[in-house]
Amino acid sequence: MKQRFRITRSMQESPVEQSISLDECKDYFASQPDFSYSRVLTIQGPESTMSVEGDFFMWNYAGVDIPFRHYMGDVYVAISNEAVVPKMIEIATDLQADVVEG
Repeated sequence: MKQRFRITRSMQESPVEQSISLDECKDYFASQPDFSYSRVLTIQGPESTMSVEGDFFMWNYAGVDIPFRHYMGDVYVAISNEAVVPKMIEIATDLQADVVEG
């Protein structure tokens, strides 16, 4: 099972804005190479396909799309590849946020 992490400002002291807004994410990820925005995440399994609506910033790494999801003021990502860890830390640093498991 994959570990899921949350990039959040909920543990930050003022004056940093507590939530990470969708507009802030759109601006940030638009400036990052290998990222694209999607309103739907489609997961294809051997017997079925599932679509999840939301705000996804897809990171294309080695030909695989890895979703970073904005949800209720935080950004979530599952560790599906070890390369996600340094990218997640870079994003959290740039957004002045912390990384927590869950």
